[in-house]
Amino acid sequence: MQFLSLIRRGFSQKSNEIERDKGLNISKLSKRFCMLDTRDGMNVLFIIVDDLRPVLGCYGDKLVKSPNIDQLASQSMVFSNAYAQQALCAPSRVSFLTGRRPDTTRLYDFYSYWRVHAGNYSTMPQYFKENGYVTLSVGKVFHPGVSSNYSDDYPYSWSIPPFHPSAEKHENDKTCRGKDGKLHANLVCPVNVTEMPEGTLPDIQSTEEAIHLLNVMKTIRQKFFLAVGYHKPHIPLRYPQEFLKLYPLENITLAPDPWVPKRLPSVAYNPWMDIRQRDDVEALNVSFPYGALPDDFQRQIRQSYYAAVSYLDVQIGLLLSALDDAGLSNNTIVVFTADHGWSLGEHGEWAKYSNFDVATRVPLMFYVPGMTTSPVSQGARVFPYLDPFSHIGGSVPQGQSNKVVELVSLFPTLAELAGLQVPPACPEMSFGVVLCTEGRSIVHYFNISEGEVGEGKEGCDDTDRCFNEEPVAFSQYPRPADTPQWNSDKPKLKDIRIMGYSMRTIDYRYTLWVQFDPNNFSAHFEDVHAGELYVMENDPNQDYNIYNNTSHGWFFKKLLGFLKH
Repeated sequence: MQFLSLIRRGFSQKSNEIERDKGLNISKLSKRFCMLDTRDGMNVLFIIVDDLRPVLGCYGDKLVKSPNIDQLASQSMVFSNAYAQQALCAPSRVSFLTGRRPDTTRLYDFYSYWRVHAGNYSTMPQYFKENGYVTLSVGKVFHPGVSSNYSDDYPYSWSIPPFHPSAEKHENDKTCRGKDGKLHANLVCPVNVTEMPEGTLPDIQSTEEAIHLLNVMKTIRQKFFLAVGYHKPHIPLRYPQEFLKLYPLENITLAPDPWVPKRLPSVAYNPWMDIRQRDDVEALNVSFPYGALPDDFQRQIRQSYYAAVSYLDVQIGLLLSALDDAGLSNNTIVVFTADHGWSLGEHGEWAKYSNFDVATRVPLMFYVPGMTTSPVSQGARVFPYLDPFSHIGGSVPQGQSNKVVELVSLFPTLAELAGLQVPPACPEMSFGVVLCTEGRSIVHYFNISEGEVGEGKEGCDDTDRCFNEEPVAFSQYPRPADTPQWNSDKPKLKDIRIMGYSMRTIDYRYTLWVQFDPNNFSAHFEDVHAGELYVMENDPNQDYNIYNNTSHGWFFKKLLGFLKH
């Protein structure tokens, strides 16, 4: 394929051309970290994807072509019910990178830096750095801008300045060729890579840089924590046009529930304003806020989302194959996850910006040599590259758990897997505590034999006790008003008036929309604006809200108890 030959040629050129001016080349790193073999623990490769819901073969999706991610899953512990703490990039990333929830980072938008506005909290990469690791950031790890101090939290979190692909600045340019032959800033944007500014795309550059850094770390023999953040399938859905061939439009269906549910509180609806502002969507002149996109265009969006996922899968395949090539697969933990999901027409919604599963549920898997798979012999290939255009067949996860888990638990979980001391649990008030976590390590869920699926609930015959002990995930989302507004999706802190606190168990999703005061960050649970309750067994897509038909004292007590602790 033209795309694959291009990027392989790019890698070859890259190996001959790279000489960094920010301390990234081998000679500078060698001097900086003394060329000593200090790897008495596992390395970490932490892969974060933007806006990826679990549309992957290893999660049971029958349409998607994701052979490389599925291959990683076949050697990993895979969590089927993992949830983000807020379905927005900056709050979610700051939350799981600090191990604190949004109410503790006090970040619900993009416009504050937690070290200044909340507390000087240590981050996961900072903790690894302080424990002897070289910490490296490639692509979108922290959300860039104010929320990471315009530096991706360097130098606190990273040993050297983070790398951002130069092509990133063109993401929202008019690079999408329309039917009229002109260039537009479209939502649906398959492209000829050779025609793009710089002749490449950001994720291709990030893969190149990450592979380069793996080879540097192999040479200097230092244990490392390498975080690699991929942009796609974040909008615009801009990806190499070849990937459309994997998904003929006639094979693409609409969402199973492409309507706005009758009992959905208006405060819960997100009007997908960023989608409306794209040239191709704007031309459709869809009414605000509940107007539906034409069916054929809905299919095109879903087609392009899937194509972007397969483009991402190629990047993952090349990166993991390079881990093999560097001889690092036998002593490197690989974590794969996303900052949140993305609605593909469910509930008449697009994008994220909600508390539904489609917006909060994420893929989460851990490859741990000798733990999730048998010890790997030196030089053995664990992750041979698989071409999604020719590969046939799927992979079964090595281990799979249906336990409900949260991204805020990543920090303590990775610390435990790497053999570091697990940060202590945060006290009730932790704004002045530098190192603690509001998540809990989930390593104890790894003890499942091959092919076995861990159940979501413990065996228990006492209803009250079971409810109090079963795993729960908490998410939240702010709104400026009870009805959809132009800023409902991304309200600034000063405009937040309502906070939707949502609790997900294996059986239920319970959400309360309550009065919120942005001046003192307080939620008033005596002032409930609306509620949602969905029963997973009968309503897995969360279409039939039974909040007003059911007693929900248990849920209220559980939610309130969590917020107080």
